[in-house]
Amino acid sequence: MAKALLGYVGGSDPRLLAEMRRLQQRVQDLESELVRIQAENDALTAAASHESLLESIDVPQAEPALT
Repeated sequence: MAKALLGYVGGSDPRLLAEMRRLQQRVQDLESELVRIQAENDALTAAASHESLLESIDVPQAEPALT
């Protein structure tokens, strides 16, 4: 019954298996790229928040240098 539902009788179609392997590899590639981009985004966010922390320090005028 399952074979009839899938539309073929007999063994697995090699083209279908090859396409499935190709798509699984593509999904793995995209998942690894997503992890890399998320890590890069986290690093950029941390750097931006550190920079904004330095900018939030309010110094109305320059202090005199020690002589």
